[in-house]
Amino acid sequence: MFKDKTIFSPSAVLLPPFAADPYAMTRWAVIACDQFTSEPAYWERCRTAVCGVPSTYDYIMPEAYLGTEREAAHAAEIGAAMASFNALLMRRIDGFVYLERTLPDGQLRRGIVGQIDLEAYDYHADSSSPIRATEATVLERIPPRCRIRASAAIELPHILILVDDRVGLMDTAASLAREVAYDFDLVEGGGHARGFALTGQNAALLTDKIAEYEASREGLVYAMGDGNHSLAAARAHWENVKRETGDRNHPARYALCEITTLGEDSLVFEPIYRILKGCDPDDVRAALSEISGSGEQRITVLAGDCTEELAFARPTHALTVGTLQNWIDGYVAAHLGVTCDYIHGEASLRELASAPGTVGFLFDGMDKAELFPYVEAHGTLPRKTFSMGEAAGKRYYIECRRITR
Repeated sequence: MFKDKTIFSPSAVLLPPFAADPYAMTRWAVIACDQFTSEPAYWERCRTAVCGVPSTYDYIMPEAYLGTEREAAHAAEIGAAMASFNALLMRRIDGFVYLERTLPDGQLRRGIVGQIDLEAYDYHADSSSPIRATEATVLERIPPRCRIRASAAIELPHILILVDDRVGLMDTAASLAREVAYDFDLVEGGGHARGFALTGQNAALLTDKIAEYEASREGLVYAMGDGNHSLAAARAHWENVKRETGDRNHPARYALCEITTLGEDSLVFEPIYRILKGCDPDDVRAALSEISGSGEQRITVLAGDCTEELAFARPTHALTVGTLQNWIDGYVAAHLGVTCDYIHGEASLRELASAPGTVGFLFDGMDKAELFPYVEAHGTLPRKTFSMGEAAGKRYYIECRRITR
């Protein structure tokens, strides 16, 4: 086993025994549960595609199901899948997985799958920990996810963590990649995934490079990209396990994740747009007109066939998305039955905003080079500020790891 000398370290990564079979792996891997939340048809297509075969769909709860008749049924299916999971039937990789993900647009995103030490993570807004949330954490989302983790034998991560790399982590991992662990097309137009097992001396060499990176940083070392609430739940669960067992080396201390570098050309920050549902579009536009004027923070309001540009006269946040979110929070609180959802991709937003009783909001996002300086200077961003690419390019569940003894 490896001696943990880094915050991000080698792990006991589990893959299905059919990892070398591209056809079986296509049906094994499904996209992050927090994608296509307003498009249940996407998840029903996934459900049909993987029916009767081993799939990560059986272990995760698509957020599109929350509050619907599918939620209880699928929760029972998850429980059954977890209860029957047998790690001895899985392929184990003691080390890292170097991942080359071909995105739907053809670009390549490189990443490294390993485990992160939750002792180095604090999701609170005033955190000074080496691993930090980049967006505001919605605390009420943590207990339900923590309860799911408490009864789970394994974790399947969609967590993607960012590094401001100056030492060549990805180039080092690529140079060590020899043994192909999986190579397959992703379902529903997600592109392609190819992973390489880095074990033994190769894992040790990459660990040395990770240690060099961590030593080169002061303050913020790892910035959350995707899956912050999943990592926050993992941290909360670890606190419970630590308190109950006193075992500081319990598997629950760590969380499996992928790291990638801001310098990857394929890594693009996309705004996460907002929609209001169950509203009166005319009333929404009238309320917005009362706070609009001349200013640099501009949004586009979409409602049916109507498109309107406006600027906030008196911004309430340094970022446009923050000012908009502050206004939305107030409007939702004052209008019973109106809800806000967060949408990935302009095309999806425009389609959804064409429905009756719905208003969508478009706005410019932040540049990825601004992320580390902003978080270090101001703390967390407003919730759901950015997404790393369009929805179809998000991380798929492929690898897993035991989180129980």
